[in-house]
Amino acid sequence: MAINVREVLGADYDALLKHESKTVSKGALHLPGPDFVDRVASATDRNVNVLRNFQSILNHGRLAGTGYMSILPVDQGIEHSAGASFAPNPEYFDPENIVKLAIEGGCNAVASTVGVLGSVARKYAHKIPFLVKFNHNEMLTYPNIFKQSYFGSIKQCFEMGAMAVGATVYFGSDNSRDEIRYVSEMFEEAHAYGMVTVLWCYTRNNAFKVKGADGKSTDYHAAADLTGQANHLGVTIQADIIKQKLPTNNGGYAALNTGGSSYGKWDKRVYTKLAGSDETGAGGHPIDLCRYQIVNNYMGRSPLINSGGESKGASDLQEAVWTAVVNKRAGGAGLISGRKAFQRPMKEGAGLLQAIQDVYLDKQITVA
Repeated sequence: MAINVREVLGADYDALLKHESKTVSKGALHLPGPDFVDRVASATDRNVNVLRNFQSILNHGRLAGTGYMSILPVDQGIEHSAGASFAPNPEYFDPENIVKLAIEGGCNAVASTVGVLGSVARKYAHKIPFLVKFNHNEMLTYPNIFKQSYFGSIKQCFEMGAMAVGATVYFGSDNSRDEIRYVSEMFEEAHAYGMVTVLWCYTRNNAFKVKGADGKSTDYHAAADLTGQANHLGVTIQADIIKQKLPTNNGGYAALNTGGSSYGKWDKRVYTKLAGSDETGAGGHPIDLCRYQIVNNYMGRSPLINSGGESKGASDLQEAVWTAVVNKRAGGAGLISGRKAFQRPMKEGAGLLQAIQDVYLDKQITVA
C-alpha cells in the first residue's frame, strides 16, 4: 500500500506541494521520463552500450519505465568505518544482505564497493544492476584527511558485470584537481567499456565553515551555490548522473567574499534570479535551491539524484519523503538513500525505500 504523503509530511505538505517556482522555468529543463535515454542521452557522444545500460537501470525495480531512480548505496563500510556503519544492524557486514535489501526494496540498482559487489557478483549481477564505486575516503588514516584512494580498476568493475561505476571528487579540497583529472580518465575508460558514470559531487574544505559577525559559524558545504558549481564541474568530466546532497542553505560565495577575503567568481543574480534567495544568499525555498543544482547539471541533461542522509531513527521516514518530494518537484531524477534503510531491520529498510519510490510513482506530485 502506497504511503499517504500528506500524512507523512504533516505541516510541511502545503509548503512543498503548493509551491510554484519563479526561478528557472521547468520548461527549460530536461526532465526525467520514460523516454529520457531516447530524448536526451542519445544525443551525447556515449556509445550504444552506455545507452543500453542506462536504459536497463531505468527499466529496473518499482520505478521501471518512469525515468526516475531509487538506488541503495552501501559504501559506508569504508567511508564511515564498518563498525560504526553496521553496528545498528550487523547482518550488513555480509555483502549478500546488502544486495538482498536492494532487491527487496525494489531499487533500480545497488551501489557499493569493488569488494562488496565482487564477492557476490556471480550470484546477483544478472538480478539487479550493479553500480561499483571505485574510489573512497578511508577513515583509518590518522589524522583523517579529505583525499580519495582508488580501490579498483574499471576493468574489474566491467568483469564483475557492472552496468555503472561511481566515484567521489572532493571539490574545493587540496586534492581536488588531482581527483578531477584521475576520475575524468577513469570515466573515459568506463564509457569505452559501455558503463554509465555516476559522480558523488561533494565539497570539502574547512574554509567553507564561515564565522559571521555574530561569532557564530555557518556551514556552507551543502550551500546551493557551492554544490551547484561542484555539479557543473562534475558534468564537465562527463558524469552521466550526479549524486549531490540536498541544499541546506545558500550564499557560500557571498560568505567567502566578506571581510576582505576573495574567493571564486559570483553574481548576486545567482541568488535572486536563479535560486529565489536575497542578494546575500539568505532564504530561498528548498525546491528552488535544489533546482539551481539541476540547472548546473546542463539543465538536467545529467540527472540529479540527491542523498538520503544519515539515519536519525524515528524521523527517517518523514525526512526521506520530504527529500524525495523536494527532489521530484525541483526536476530531479530520484534518491540514493543508504543509512536510513540499512541501519534498521531489512523489512523496515525495504519499506522505507519503497516509501521513497511511492513519491516518484505519485502522479499528483508534479514538477513545480
